[in-house]
Amino acid sequence: MFNYFGELMQMALTFFYNLTSYMGVPSYGIAIILMTVVIKILFYPLTVKQVKSMKAMRELGPKLKDLQENYKGNEAKGQEEIAHLYKKSGVNPLAGCLPLLIQMPFLSGIFYGIRNFSYVSQPSFLWIKTLSGTDPLYILPALAAITTYISSQQTMTDSSQQNKMMLLFMPFMIGYMAMKFPSGLGLYWVVGNVIQIIQQRLLYRLPVSNR
Repeated sequence: MFNYFGELMQMALTFFYNLTSYMGVPSYGIAIILMTVVIKILFYPLTVKQVKSMKAMRELGPKLKDLQENYKGNEAKGQEEIAHLYKKSGVNPLAGCLPLLIQMPFLSGIFYGIRNFSYVSQPSFLWIKTLSGTDPLYILPALAAITTYISSQQTMTDSSQQNKMMLLFMPFMIGYMAMKFPSGLGLYWVVGNVIQIIQQRLLYRLPVSNR
């Protein structure tokens, strides 16, 4: 299945490269940026649902913490009260995972498609000699790590020790992968993260109800 989506993403990247050629500025770097923007626009309704759920969970955070403290010695009763709070508030704690699960095949296809893409011409972009190779200045890995941290911080629903560890681990992992994988993939991560950060920031400012 991932191979199918990977081939589909490679066809999309070729299309956007041909589009840049038609515009007189043939560039796979620009093609990756354009493809990423279009994908983020297509997935925007799912992003809205995800942010709605995360925002609702964040607003319930203090109440959940109080319940956990009040029923620390009676876990079964605490879980029952938490379930009642979710029902009363109209919040589904798993709702934020569904949009991500729907996107996973496409995101995996993008990963494999760009990573294994063969650049027939114009493989360079800005300071990078070839998008099929690693970033010689490590700028993209650094930006990938930074933007991943900002995006993850915006969506963190609580400040538990586990979430704090994930907040530090994920940027490190993405930055390390961007150092080892082709620059084209790093460019996709950076652009995708920047768009995600902007979308999240705008949506979190809106009085969005989870109902």
